[in-house]
Amino acid sequence: MTRLSVEMLAADTVEPITSAGHAQLGIAVLAGIAVIVLLITKFKLHAFLALTIGSLALGAFAGAPLDKAIVSFTTGLGTTVAGVGVLIALGAILGKLLADSGGADQIVDTILARAGGRAMPWAMVLIASVVGLPLFFEVGIVLLIPVVLMVAKRGNYSLMRIGVPALAGLSVMHGLVPPHPGPLVAIDAVKANLGVTLALGVLVAIPTVIIAGPLFSKVAARWVDVPAPERMIPQRPSEELEKRPGFGVTLGTILLPVVLMLAKALVDIVVDDPAHLVQRVFDVIGSPLIALLTAVIVGMFTLGRPAGFSKDRISRTVEKGLAPIAGILLIVGAGGGFKQTLIDSGVGQMILDISRDWSIPALLLAWLIAVAIRLATGSATVATVSAAGLVAPLAADMSTTHAALLVLAIGAGSLFLSHVNDAGFWLVKEYFGLSVGQNLKTWSVMECIISVVAGGLVLLLSLVI
Repeated sequence: MTRLSVEMLAADTVEPITSAGHAQLGIAVLAGIAVIVLLITKFKLHAFLALTIGSLALGAFAGAPLDKAIVSFTTGLGTTVAGVGVLIALGAILGKLLADSGGADQIVDTILARAGGRAMPWAMVLIASVVGLPLFFEVGIVLLIPVVLMVAKRGNYSLMRIGVPALAGLSVMHGLVPPHPGPLVAIDAVKANLGVTLALGVLVAIPTVIIAGPLFSKVAARWVDVPAPERMIPQRPSEELEKRPGFGVTLGTILLPVVLMLAKALVDIVVDDPAHLVQRVFDVIGSPLIALLTAVIVGMFTLGRPAGFSKDRISRTVEKGLAPIAGILLIVGAGGGFKQTLIDSGVGQMILDISRDWSIPALLLAWLIAVAIRLATGSATVATVSAAGLVAPLAADMSTTHAALLVLAIGAGSLFLSHVNDAGFWLVKEYFGLSVGQNLKTWSVMECIISVVAGGLVLLLSLVI
């Protein structure tokens, strides 16, 4: 199995911006994270500004010259946006095409037409997992909530029995499966193989979503038995369209980038010769950029055209898809800047020393760090990018599979216990018409189950592969 050497890792970083000891660095890290947490939670500052200020505070507390801390932050921001910014943009465009063309509604309606009774929660988790692949979590909620509410109302189901599986599907895809921003940033930070991470992410996601979705929804429905709030049933996008794309072509478009990336990973394993023509071809078409770009271009014809979209309408849809992600791009970029400031301050070596002294498995340490930051900031994305920066040096001597598992451990930890400092918590509460207590007993517990189950599966996989 291929391994990243320490020398390769060192070549990718600059000289440390400070020679502070472990105690001072530890205090600087805690102070920097505390600044970010306080700015986000107490002063309600946007996460981009909080991460920027926190990065500079970290450098100052570590005793680094301010100009060097600024260089570290801007370098990390630029590198991160260059690595994943285009991918986030392409994913947003594909998601908008899927929503506006009625393709998402077509998948939903087709699956629901073939499901009923006890199969309905399983149908909902399948819908959310498939539709959620190219969509941001918040977009997925807005897209699927009308379906959840209508199914619960028309079928006389408990709202939790239908809603929890849908939320579980969206959340698991968001935390564990590329091309979502969190996993992509972690993959970039620890230099993991995207295809291997995607394959292992799907492997971990399937049992996790089953346990946290259809199985837990039985318990959640007993804890919180509420009807679907009629006031929250909005109009579906396809109700304004005369026609929409078919089920098969829509599903194929959504899964196209996943298939291309998995094919590249398979060819890398089977051929294992960088000079071989087949591997060189798949290295190109299976790269995230080309895979997502291909899906977007194909989607313009397979989703936009069947819905009757003109060239101008497709252009407007692309533009509308890009607008909402500006904040996400800035947060992810600032998270990369914070990560680089951590690395250049020498925190990476400190984490390596601590992990050796405490004998904490690297995967468990990554999960715990992500959990702590998630609890403090309420943001899964901030937790992912910050934890990835802290534990990235641990991947230096890891095999390809274990580096991928490190990414998944971070992703699992970043989903732990969504509560009152998380925007997603309030989004779910308002859409489902729940009280804070009811939302804690359903949504928050579900997120804990996802995090613990996925983290446990990652640790188990590390023992066998």
